[in-house]
Amino acid sequence: MPGSPATLITVAPTGAEADKSAAPALPVTLSELIVTAKECEVAGAAVIHVHIRDEAARPTLDVSRLADTVAALREGTGLIVQLSTGGAVTDSFASRLAVLDAAPDACSLTCGTVNFGDDVFANPWPFIKDLYQLTQERQVVPEFELFDLGQVATLHRLLAEFGPPAGGHVHCDLVMGVPGGMPGDVATLAAAVAVLPAGATWSATGIGRTALPVMLGALGAGGHLRVGMEDTLTFARGRPVARNAELVERAAELARLAQRPPCPPPRPAPSSPSPPAPPNPPAPAKPSKKSANDPSLPAGVYGCGNVHQRVCRLSQPYIGCGVSPLSRGACEV
Repeated sequence: MPGSPATLITVAPTGAEADKSAAPALPVTLSELIVTAKECEVAGAAVIHVHIRDEAARPTLDVSRLADTVAALREGTGLIVQLSTGGAVTDSFASRLAVLDAAPDACSLTCGTVNFGDDVFANPWPFIKDLYQLTQERQVVPEFELFDLGQVATLHRLLAEFGPPAGGHVHCDLVMGVPGGMPGDVATLAAAVAVLPAGATWSATGIGRTALPVMLGALGAGGHLRVGMEDTLTFARGRPVARNAELVERAAELARLAQRPPCPPPRPAPSSPSPPAPPNPPAPAKPSKKSANDPSLPAGVYGCGNVHQRVCRLSQPYIGCGVSPLSRGACEV
């Protein structure tokens, strides 16, 4: 429908839990990750949430590997690169803070400790505030991961004590269906959204069999989507996921059915060079709309300008990716 926002689709292709031997389609090498990222970008993803593995396919937070991964993703795709600061449940707080040394566009920031199946995913207040202040210092956009309703209170406390995040806009991801966290159902989703900070945008992630209920509920409630093999290894009953891109394709199709098509990445994907301009091009027609970079427009942050590294100066909200808090490029209306 006219004026409806687009849907920001994040793909989380790997995670730190699944084993390659049990899930052969899981991308664990850098080359596999880049192929996956390109496929998912074509399918409709705009953000990639990244965990990496070492040469033995074990989870790692090695900063050199992370930096190489960020560089390769930027070279090969137009996706926003969001690194996980959660790592594996065994990673130290110091190693998790050092993730920002890889200079990603964005990172996850989990707002509380949660029982994670048989394990404990530790995020005590001192670590949360240290990581948050480091994101502000490094100007890395945090996505606030919320595994339970109580973690929303921690988010409010964080903003009250330390001010807005890098870029000035709050974007959250409701991680639902983790054993030990909030259930993946519409009632819980609605309850969580109701207590988010005013003006925040949000995505939702359904783990395992909650993937579809959470996806449909999020689209109906005006939220955004995260999908990928980090979160589910089953596409349908009895049928494993063949590739991450098919999860993105399904999310994109549902978004189109909801008349909220996927938001494109904020920077164009690398491609072959454009053909040269004709030798005597005709004079351009008078534009009916002004560019976001036109200095005659009044400066101000509108629809998609929340976390732009180049602030959009628009007189109207941008409908296409208007609620994407992570967009980086200038936009036009």
